[in-house]
Amino acid sequence: MNSRQRRGVILLVVSALCAVGAFAGVLSVIHDVDSKVGPETTAYRLKQDIAPYKELTADQFEKVDMPERWLSSTAVTRLGEIRGKIAVTQLKKGSLLQEDMIVSRPQLKAGQQEIAIMIDAETGVAGKIDPGSKVNIYATFKAENDKQRDQSKVIVQSAEVIDVGKLTPIDQQGANASDNSAVRRQGEAVPITFALGAADAQRVAYAESFATHVRLALVAPGSDGAVPPGDRTYTLDEDK
Repeated sequence: MNSRQRRGVILLVVSALCAVGAFAGVLSVIHDVDSKVGPETTAYRLKQDIAPYKELTADQFEKVDMPERWLSSTAVTRLGEIRGKIAVTQLKKGSLLQEDMIVSRPQLKAGQQEIAIMIDAETGVAGKIDPGSKVNIYATFKAENDKQRDQSKVIVQSAEVIDVGKLTPIDQQGANASDNSAVRRQGEAVPITFALGAADAQRVAYAESFATHVRLALVAPGSDGAVPPGDRTYTLDEDK
């Protein structure tokens, strides 16, 4: 083997060693990236804003794959977890869904039943009543004859709200101030669903059918909403 051949062999050996070194370097980088990124998992991103206390559905989210180590321990990784859940706060488009963003929808307890009535949006809701709220239900009744007085009654105390529907246009019937005749007016109402026992459900159904107005009074969190017996019925002449 002459000197030129020896130099060729040496160059081949050096080239092979460089190739092995480069390959080892690539493997090292890949291993380093894998160690930093780790295995991927599934998460769910909001496709739209979701208002508080609204029921969640699968079409509101899109599936994304992300490194598991980049997700918080509260990230929702199975879409089945939203079944029967509602948003607890305003959820923003593009956010990753977290367990602390959602809560279970209020459920009926033994002996309770659902009953829904339409509540005047201007006088009865004002946007502050949500599923899980406790309210006192007031009804006002017109006197049936000249010997009686118009009166307001607390018909149910601490009624649990389990659903608040969408604002709905309705026809309202009221009295004409000039001749006391009935007139029709356009208004808006919200269907409110309560979880009530049988007796309270009947009181609400009666009030919706025969009361002049039904109104809700929000009970402060932590309060039992109890109204003293002497304050559960009111007539205007009590203030004279």
